[in-house]
Amino acid sequence: MKKAFAVLTLSTQIFFAQNITQKLDDATKNLMNSSGAVATNLSFYVTDESGNLIYDYQGNKGLSTASTQKIFTAAAALETLGKNYTFKTTSGYSGNISGGNLNGNLFISSNGDPTLGSWRYDAYKPDIFKKKLIEAIKVSGITKISGDLIIDDSYFDHQTIPGGWPWDDLGNYYGAGIWGVNWRENQFDIDINGTDFKDFSYPLEGVKWLNDLKTGGSSDQSLIFTAPHSDVALINGTLPEGKTVTVSGSTPNPPLQLGVEVKQWLKDSGIDFSGKVVTNSQLELEGKQALEAPKNNVIFTYQSPTLDKIIYWFLRKSINLYGEALIKTLGKEKKGNPSFKSGVAYLKEFWKSKGINANMINFADGSGLSPQNYVAAKAEVQALLYAKKQPWFEAYYDGFPTQDNGMKMKSGTMKDTKSFAGYYTSKDGKKYVFSIIINNYQGSGSAELQKILNVLK
Repeated sequence: MKKAFAVLTLSTQIFFAQNITQKLDDATKNLMNSSGAVATNLSFYVTDESGNLIYDYQGNKGLSTASTQKIFTAAAALETLGKNYTFKTTSGYSGNISGGNLNGNLFISSNGDPTLGSWRYDAYKPDIFKKKLIEAIKVSGITKISGDLIIDDSYFDHQTIPGGWPWDDLGNYYGAGIWGVNWRENQFDIDINGTDFKDFSYPLEGVKWLNDLKTGGSSDQSLIFTAPHSDVALINGTLPEGKTVTVSGSTPNPPLQLGVEVKQWLKDSGIDFSGKVVTNSQLELEGKQALEAPKNNVIFTYQSPTLDKIIYWFLRKSINLYGEALIKTLGKEKKGNPSFKSGVAYLKEFWKSKGINANMINFADGSGLSPQNYVAAKAEVQALLYAKKQPWFEAYYDGFPTQDNGMKMKSGTMKDTKSFAGYYTSKDGKKYVFSIIINNYQGSGSAELQKILNVLK
């Protein structure tokens, strides 16, 4: 009797698996046979929570992923650095303090903290950093600074933008580069009415604007163009007429921006400072030697939120800046080289060591913004399955947003690319792990992919 029951149960499970597989196949082929998919590539892979295959449609095919690329970076960072890892920003000085006068330079250094001055964390907002820094300077007895304010942005190499990022993206907030010293997520906002600039979230230091905006349409169709170290910014495209719209861009020189703000803080706090604000990058551009603060004169150490909290926002709001900070940090920590190339190489080695075929993970950055990323859906599922077994999984999973169809999954959106990857428990308790990536579909792709994934419900 028990044997017959076991056979019946197994038969029911096989029938159910065949049924869901057939439904997924029907939905997938219906999309691929549509008029908008004439020149489309699709990679789709589904397993149960144990890794047993449910459905495979070109799961080995490498496609441009957009932001589902972040699932690889986030997991590797949590395992390699640990969920309690923090970035650090310090302030110190050269010379000596005599009678309240600092006869030397004041320094601010960082190891690339991408959250410094971020508005996302209640205990880490810009005013919090300002208050703690000024308090530390006063506690050290400094009332006057005879030298300069040096922003030491030398922790990473000089390349702030990964190779392969489109020029159209660089000046916009989601295309912000990663520096040794970052500030306010290297983002600024402009309130624009029609074509007229009304207000900046903060004044950009030394930047001149070319404004080619036109009015038209009902939504923001503008683009900002800035480049690292540039003092010229361009904005073009269209904005609605008679309506104030906030447009966000990427700061061309975040270390200098922080330095200018600190100079103002010193003045507002009654600390006499008449020197210059200088970044180490600027000194090198002038052919001068970069300056480093003596390690025994540190007056202030400021720690970032822990990595698990950073990963939450990285995945939940898809912050590209965080991904590139993690890539450079992995390169620095594991290979002694903070370049994008080194960090991407480590990321690939990490996932290859977990059993993923290296040919299915051709990474170009840590965030997915580069169209040169080519990853297979099967590789994304393998990464998700690996993460599910790790002690840090809760911190990882918590960052996955819930999409319009009620499924908890990371999304990716880029020109001609749409993707989803995540976990789902159906109404009858079946647990699925999946990835679906579509390239060159003539349509938004989002509704079509969600319609396929809804079969799992």
